[in-house]
Amino acid sequence: MKLLISLLLVGLISFSFTEKKGYDIGDVVTDFKLKNVDGSMVSLADYKQAKGFIVIFDCNTCPVSKAYNARIIALNKKYFSQGFPVILINPNSPELAEGESFKEMVSYAKEKKYNFPYLYDETQETVRQFGATNTPHVFVLNKTAAGLKVAYIGAIDDNTRHADKAKNHFVEDAVNSLLARKEVAVTKTKAIGCSAKIKNS
Repeated sequence: MKLLISLLLVGLISFSFTEKKGYDIGDVVTDFKLKNVDGSMVSLADYKQAKGFIVIFDCNTCPVSKAYNARIIALNKKYFSQGFPVILINPNSPELAEGESFKEMVSYAKEKKYNFPYLYDETQETVRQFGATNTPHVFVLNKTAAGLKVAYIGAIDDNTRHADKAKNHFVEDAVNSLLARKEVAVTKTKAIGCSAKIKNS
């Protein structure tokens, strides 16, 4: 009996250390339905013609997010017509981060003239599913017969301050490879930015 209990405890401990948090490269993503700043509910399934997505966890207030704002708009401008629209998701709890309420998201999207979804992850279920830890944090998804698979995770590029000084454009390289039906050379980089403000995390 003692041996059985010991084995069960070892199993539980092992599970706690190996429990997966968030998506990895090649994982199939579960769809979500989140409230957009225009009041509509948006899911990935809404985009019937999409070849994939550039899902970015971002926010209103992080200085690094602000530095990437124009680059995010440029990504959507470049790739929406090619089948890879930008989907922006705010993962932050307004209880933990001032300036991140839905009302403030609406104002921010209007100010920045977003022409892509800016979604409110009110329950924070989606950020937990993806495993996003920072703002901005990018997940490039590729539509396959098996579903939407994660093809790239990480940063937009390698310069958090100056777009014109970036030498490696990770998201662009990943999407370009997918459009050309080639393997993505760099599938993971470190997302640099403010920590996502998740309750009970």
